[in-house]
Amino acid sequence: MSNHPDSPSSSMQVPGGSHPIQFVERSFEIVIFASRWIQAPLYGGLIVAELLYAYKFLNELWHMIHDLGESSETVFMLGILSLVDITMVANLLTMVVIGGYATFVSKLDLEDHPDRPDWLSHVDPGTIKIKLAASLIGISSIHLLKAFVNVSNTPPDHIQWQILIHMTFLGSAILLAWTDKLMSKEKKHEHAL
Repeated sequence: MSNHPDSPSSSMQVPGGSHPIQFVERSFEIVIFASRWIQAPLYGGLIVAELLYAYKFLNELWHMIHDLGESSETVFMLGILSLVDITMVANLLTMVVIGGYATFVSKLDLEDHPDRPDWLSHVDPGTIKIKLAASLIGISSIHLLKAFVNVSNTPPDHIQWQILIHMTFLGSAILLAWTDKLMSKEKKHEHAL
C-alpha cells in the first residue's frame, strides 16, 4: 500500500471514502461548469437590445409612412434599406441569443415545439460563427448598397472603406467555412478509422 499523499489509500479521507484532493477537484469542476450561467444575463441584455431595435424599426417605419408623399424615390429606397438593415441585425441578435444560449449555457427543451428553428438541431460554435459571418456580410451589403444609392452624397473614401470592410467580412466568412469543412472532413476520417 502506498503512503503517498495523493494516494486514495492515504489516511486523510473525507466522509464517503473519497480523498480531499478529489473532493476539492470535483467541487472546483462543479463551480467551473456552473460558471456558464454568468453568460445568461448577457443573452438577456441582447434580448433588451433586440426590443430597442424593434422600437427603432417601428420609429423608422412611422417616419417613412408620415413622409411618404414628400420623399423622393432615393430617400424612400434608403428608408427601406434601413428597415432591411435593422431586420438583419435583429435576426443576427436572435441567432446569437438562441444559438449561444443553447451551445454555451443550457439545452433548450424545444424538441416538440412546432416553431423550433431547423438550424437549432445542428448548432455548434463553428456553425454559429459561419452564420454570424454570413449575417455580417448581409448587413455590410445593405450598408454598401445604401452608399451606392446615395452615391452623390457619400464621399468616395467612405465608399472605399465600406468596400474594404465588406471584402474583409467576405474573406473571413470564406476562411471560416473552409476551416469548418476541413474540420468536418477530419472528424469523418477519424470516425471511419
